[in-house]
Amino acid sequence: MRIKGKKFDFIKEMRRLPNGLRVQLEIIEHPGAVLIIPFISAKEVIFLRQYRPAFKRYIYELPAGTLEKKEQPRICAKRELTEETGYTCVKLTKLGKIFPVPGYSTEVIYIYKADELILKSATMDEDEIIKKKILHRDEVRRLFKTGKILDAKTICALALCGWI
Repeated sequence: MRIKGKKFDFIKEMRRLPNGLRVQLEIIEHPGAVLIIPFISAKEVIFLRQYRPAFKRYIYELPAGTLEKKEQPRICAKRELTEETGYTCVKLTKLGKIFPVPGYSTEVIYIYKADELILKSATMDEDEIIKKKILHRDEVRRLFKTGKILDAKTICALALCGWI
């Protein structure tokens, strides 16, 4: 069974595992996503305080977004950086990728570091409620240690760039 969604599909099917066991799986088929760490300076990054309806609250996270059909991650990273922060960048470096929820989703998130930012203007999606915040490295560490940064993709990105 396949249920098509706006951005994701839901698949329910029987599969044989490598050990021979047949199991019923429920999988979210995801096109992939990107996350960008936008560095204002060596010690400051742009964070978002974004409202997440699933949790009915605001959370701190780094800019990110879903790949459009057949879109390359690098192109998506540049688009999302501008849409969510209003900046473009001269230098975009891929740091790695993660599988955020491999138990039930095919999602891969590509993580990029953006340097030499140039201010343009933000064009957020209508359904995004975002407040942009420039945070110093010490503030990011304090927010993390006090349990204020809970977004897994953001925590992974901060670890990849050595901030936590």
